[in-house]
Amino acid sequence: MEKKKRSSFSSRIGFVLAAAGSAVGLGNIWRFPYLAAKYGGGIFLLVYLILAVTFGFALMITEIAIGRRTGLSCIGAYKALDKRFSGLGWLASLVPVIITPYYCVIGGWVIKYFADYLSGSGSLLAESAYFDRFIGFAGEGLFATPLPWFLLYVLLTAVVVLLGVEKGIEKVSKFMMPVLVILSIIVAVFSLTMEGALEGLKFYIVPDFSNFSGKTVLAAMGQMFYSMSLAMGIMITYGSYMPKESNLERSVGQIEIFDTAIAFIAGLMIVPAVVAFNGGDPSGINAGPGLMFGTLPQVFERMWMGHLIGGVFFLLVLFAALTSSISLMETVVSIVCDKLHWKRRPATVAVTLFVLLLGLPSCLGYGPLASVQILGMAFLDFFDFISNSVLMPIVAFFTCLLVGWVVGTKTVSDEVEKNFPFHRKRLFEIMVRWVAPILVVCILVGQLLDVTGIMKL
Repeated sequence: MEKKKRSSFSSRIGFVLAAAGSAVGLGNIWRFPYLAAKYGGGIFLLVYLILAVTFGFALMITEIAIGRRTGLSCIGAYKALDKRFSGLGWLASLVPVIITPYYCVIGGWVIKYFADYLSGSGSLLAESAYFDRFIGFAGEGLFATPLPWFLLYVLLTAVVVLLGVEKGIEKVSKFMMPVLVILSIIVAVFSLTMEGALEGLKFYIVPDFSNFSGKTVLAAMGQMFYSMSLAMGIMITYGSYMPKESNLERSVGQIEIFDTAIAFIAGLMIVPAVVAFNGGDPSGINAGPGLMFGTLPQVFERMWMGHLIGGVFFLLVLFAALTSSISLMETVVSIVCDKLHWKRRPATVAVTLFVLLLGLPSCLGYGPLASVQILGMAFLDFFDFISNSVLMPIVAFFTCLLVGWVVGTKTVSDEVEKNFPFHRKRLFEIMVRWVAPILVVCILVGQLLDVTGIMKL
């Protein structure tokens, strides 16, 4: 009965755009350009591409096939494959539960910046201390703080999830993803018009093998893992909504293309412009919020039609963030529906209230709660560390162990081959059984060494 009642995407393209929307998020826009600049530009790009079509492909097709085979969210899916791995489903479900609230906080920051550009206040955003004042609750008035923007962002996400898979997630993704690509190209073209940007472009796209190192591979692996929404239950959940007659391998290939293309264009938008802004120095590109909310408004301020481009940029970032937070919340709602047998509406309302409550510490963590830290980290940084640097690699490792050595790769291969040939079957088997587990352990160790300061990435 459960499978008959299961929501589903109406078409393969609907599934691809929704899954690609999940993969395309803030990680593509604020983390990929920073890592590309830090690890040699073109050579990092080449390594990332190779990993995406091997390592990334194997893990993504595994998760989507598990979801479609079982017709369940991650908790039920792992248990259905092998009861001894039911605990892995609970561990995987923790990832979106932890990520969704703090991701919505960052989404609120994006809405605030877009609103400021829209209202003609773009010059204020270029002030060096503006972002710190904003997240530190040092601005004047309620709307100069992150709180109302966080609330608005959560409600926007919840409305789409409430509408369901076909009428909400699929329709929104079909609109947002093409628009996101178009806006990205527009901003990239304008970025390349800055004086000195062509030197940055050359650095970004031409591989220099003298810049290659083990850290390049480690950084590219970590970024690809984070960017593709792997090991967080999302691809299993979306796979459970995927029509059985769809070509699974082709769909995964298209998701990879979308995700990698947006990451590449994000680098094209940011690296040449910031290199030009820094007088030709790629090392001046900082990571995370500092890049998006600090450096880029200053770059836009110096760019021709900069305020318009700034507004367009933050609109596309908003779309990228929304497509990811929708998939995160949908995954949690799906878990609640499956385990508690609730209908979508009460499950979505309950999850929304949970996200608001758990997101408050992250929202207030740089302001009123700045003195409260966990392991020396603000709430948002701590939740990000636990989910991305610890839980996700662990979940991916045991998923490889389950599919590669316990139930066997045939479990996934049979699902992929239901109606179509599996062209990359041998690659998948080798990656899941031998290569991916080792790479995942390398990611976990690398992330822990980075956070502890033993080896900075």
